[in-house]
Amino acid sequence: MGVFEVLRERGFISQCTDEEALKDLLNNGKIAIYLGVDPTSSSLHIGHTVPFYALSHLYRARHTAINLMGGGTGRIGDPSGKTKMRKMLTYEEIDRNILGIKSQLSGFFDFSSENAIIANNADWLADLNYIDFLRDIGRHFSVNKMLSFEAYKKRMETGLSFLEFNYQLLQSYDYYMLNQKYDCRLQIGGDDQWGNIVAGIDLIRRMGGPQCYGLTCPLITSSDGKKMGKSEKGAVFLSADLTSPYEFFQYWRNVDDRDVERFLLLFTFLSTEECHSLGRVRGAGINKSKERLAYEVTRQIHGEEEAEKALSAAHALFAGSGNLNDIPQDIIAVAELQDSGIEVAELLSRCKLCKSKSDARRMITQGAVSVNDQKISDEKAMLTMSDLRDNSLLLKMGKKKYFRFMAE
Repeated sequence: MGVFEVLRERGFISQCTDEEALKDLLNNGKIAIYLGVDPTSSSLHIGHTVPFYALSHLYRARHTAINLMGGGTGRIGDPSGKTKMRKMLTYEEIDRNILGIKSQLSGFFDFSSENAIIANNADWLADLNYIDFLRDIGRHFSVNKMLSFEAYKKRMETGLSFLEFNYQLLQSYDYYMLNQKYDCRLQIGGDDQWGNIVAGIDLIRRMGGPQCYGLTCPLITSSDGKKMGKSEKGAVFLSADLTSPYEFFQYWRNVDDRDVERFLLLFTFLSTEECHSLGRVRGAGINKSKERLAYEVTRQIHGEEEAEKALSAAHALFAGSGNLNDIPQDIIAVAELQDSGIEVAELLSRCKLCKSKSDARRMITQGAVSVNDQKISDEKAMLTMSDLRDNSLLLKMGKKKYFRFMAE
């Protein structure tokens, strides 16, 4: 099976230009392929990773993977998929975010190898001469055609700044520059990037370049209609500082039964045969498949050691085995537990099991909170030294959310 068929079977292909020619190029040749990411945050979230998994499959098939950091375009912000203008970041914030994203991509690509490249479009965008750019590049773009693309049509209803309107020209110029520098022939991205990708292909053609191609991946939602990577706490980030490896593991462990096979194909590198086999299990056995999904994705993003810890913590909490020391935890000062003690609601808010103290009190009154296996019903309940068990407080919110405070 060629790599194009692998992408198709695993669910990565939504749209592509000239499918037969691209299939032949990917299956029988070796080309450079680029995927861009604007550093709007210090961390990617799960929803961002689908195109990176696709690029990684192509990289493993010995194509050259160009990961383009939007150090230049990030100064403007892509209007695609947005209902309002993005928050403007300082250049220093953009540079810090690039460092965070680079470290996360090292789990997908070996940047010491010849066929994995990190590039930054600030290298050619930051010092552009605006007049020359309009004369040489802008003249190839039709405003009428740009406004026909879905990303711009949607924003015309709520307002589109001239700053953002330039974004498609800059991304198209990225593709042209990468074609010139690395002979890049394919750009991949999410479905919301289709208009920008085909505009880049057209620019390269108008500038006398070779035939180039575009491929987009579907924007993933879960079977219950939720946007991929969204939890009750918000986005599920790849950064351990924003989403702990345990929480990350639990997100995958708790996916809908209907999504297991699809997510195994998209978010792991297990063989397609094993993904189908694990995903088609029915009844109680599907929980083992979910556990395998959670382990594989956590290992890919956080490494084997953190995946093992998360698995052990899950077993300790839900199967009566494993190590409680591996669940998320923090220190609570003994002084806080002395005298009248500390509110349960305060601790739930502090460890972010609840968004705020008022949210915590609401969950307590709904009977969703326990401490050391004892249900808490008083929204103003206090914890003191007498509530410690093995010098710790194990907080549980709902059926599957835990946090442990160790007294020191």
